[in-house]
Amino acid sequence: MTGKGGIDALLDRLRDRLDPVEGPTTQPCLGDADLNGGPAGVPAAFADVEIRDAAVIAPLILHDGPPRLLLTERASHLPRHAGQISFPGGRIDAGGETAAEAAVRELEEEVGIAASHVELIGRFDSYATVTGYHVTPFVGVIKPGYAIMPDPGEVADVFETPFDFLMDPANHQRHSREWQGHVRHFYAMPWEGRYIWGATAGMLKSLHDRLYG
Repeated sequence: MTGKGGIDALLDRLRDRLDPVEGPTTQPCLGDADLNGGPAGVPAAFADVEIRDAAVIAPLILHDGPPRLLLTERASHLPRHAGQISFPGGRIDAGGETAAEAAVRELEEEVGIAASHVELIGRFDSYATVTGYHVTPFVGVIKPGYAIMPDPGEVADVFETPFDFLMDPANHQRHSREWQGHVRHFYAMPWEGRYIWGATAGMLKSLHDRLYG
């Protein structure tokens, strides 16, 4: 997917298939329980967990080569999801911040890319994690001229993964492991030594289904 024609076609598809950036946050229609028998598949330790609203951004880089998505590796000392691959994002502030504003703010705080270098294109299906997050994901095009300055308190590494690889159903693997005494099933998209899995892989699968399903 290279050249101006391919890039324009991708942007047209994103604008056509994604929901508008602004609008009411939808109830989660996808989540960690989808491959685990629905809500009954949620481990008892998290059955009554507090639900927290969060937002993430799938940062799409369209210049200097084929389309790529920017992902982060979370710092190893974090209390939850340490070392996992994720989209930039986090909790939505309770003081009236919108999901879109939270996604752009978190991108700058975690990775150093300022809002002036981001064009939000749209949002796709919200996602419920087993740890109690109701996540609204956005796609945002990253404009040239940005600088990567990750926050070492949250981010161990920042890297780019080919968009075509992540959108190829052949790479949407189903894995499982035992966790909290239960066998958990989840999507995984291993790429060049990076283990993209769990909620991040689930949202990538959702983005694929929205665009090409």
